[in-house]
Amino acid sequence: MDGKELFERLDHAKFNQFHLKSIFTTGMGVFTDGYDLSSIGIVLPLVLLSFGVKSLTGLESSLLAGSALIGAALGAIVFGLLANKGRKTFYGLDVLVLALASLAQSFVGNVPELIAVRFILGIGIGADYVLSPLIMGENANSQDRGKSIAIGFGLTWGIGATFAAILYMVLQAYHVPDALIWRIVLGFGAVPAASVIYLRRKLPETPRFLARMKGDLVGLQNVIAQVTGGSASEIVNRDELEDRQEASFYWAKNRKNIFTACVLWFLFDIVAYSGILFGPSLIAKGIGLTAGSFQLVMELAFTVPGAIVAILFIDRWGRKPLQVLGFVGMAAALGMFSMFKGEATTVPLIGLLLYGGQNLMSQVGPGSVSASGMLGIELAPTKIRSVVQGITVASGRLGASLTAFVFPALFRIWGEAVAIGFLATLAVIAAVLTLILLPETKQRALEETSRERSDSETSLPISIPTGT
Repeated sequence: MDGKELFERLDHAKFNQFHLKSIFTTGMGVFTDGYDLSSIGIVLPLVLLSFGVKSLTGLESSLLAGSALIGAALGAIVFGLLANKGRKTFYGLDVLVLALASLAQSFVGNVPELIAVRFILGIGIGADYVLSPLIMGENANSQDRGKSIAIGFGLTWGIGATFAAILYMVLQAYHVPDALIWRIVLGFGAVPAASVIYLRRKLPETPRFLARMKGDLVGLQNVIAQVTGGSASEIVNRDELEDRQEASFYWAKNRKNIFTACVLWFLFDIVAYSGILFGPSLIAKGIGLTAGSFQLVMELAFTVPGAIVAILFIDRWGRKPLQVLGFVGMAAALGMFSMFKGEATTVPLIGLLLYGGQNLMSQVGPGSVSASGMLGIELAPTKIRSVVQGITVASGRLGASLTAFVFPALFRIWGEAVAIGFLATLAVIAAVLTLILLPETKQRALEETSRERSDSETSLPISIPTGT
């Protein structure tokens, strides 16, 4: 059995309990990511009221919105490098950071403290953005890999954001004091994060890391047996299994695809996070909704259904057509919102449908492809996959951080219509780049999508010592 045949057994394994457990274990961390990144936009007015702050300076507002994103960029780079030493080794540490930082938010006494805590929270989020899709992708079979990542990352992120809005509105309905509501909402993020620490520590190392990075035959046999439900006694020797190719070879070979993955996530987050960070406080006011009701409607009526559409078609139509469709739909919805701002203000339903439409198309396309971490996983070989994933995540967080500082200025100086028109233009550019540069990866082995094995090769690119 050569390396190709070994991974074919994993790729052709039927979706089973192991895959389901992997989705749940990774997905609960992503639920926390969505919850934590969305909740601050909902409770921000209550935070300021509690601290006796009438308004924030432009810098303070941007730091509060962007501190977690800056921390996520740092966490992604650090854990991308660490995960090259072992995926499981650091899995669980990410949600531990998330749990502790989420809880710490409940006890801050001023805005600077909240900014600092959310920066630490961001480090855990960045780590999870690297580790969760990485582990899920390397465990998944090729036929269901797209929907597995879309469920475990795209869908659960939206559900987490929805739950933040529901909790906020329930607390308000029961007349909980405002000063307590925001502390409960921010602190609750510790619960889903803490719930999967044990499960993550028990999840086995991924088969591709064991094979290609460590050449661990015994560990690999055990994981294959868990994934496929059968034995794995016939395995090549270590020299035929471990990848001895230099990492620089893969960086040079895959530089265009890696660059494409980074740019697309960067552009998507600029567009998407303008709504996530400022929609509840800026746009909702213009169409007559409270922050909580705006967030709930956006997530429950548009984002989550968009994720469901992506799950249904991502392994049928493919990543590329869905992403193009999503970016074009985002541009169209945002463009119409900008053009018909007056009507959207006087008739709130129009504003809801137009802005909600961009949320829907966002999750149908790039929210379930680029922003799920799928491209970094599928376009990078095992030897550099975690580092590439860290860089792509950091690229997205850089775009989101840029939004935190630039979008409010555009909004303030040029007005809402111009700011949203600018976002629509970026979405069009991203659609064109997807169409031109992004290769299709649906239902193909990771060794093929990442060019770890060329289509013309019969086995993985390996270096076998003389005499073996």
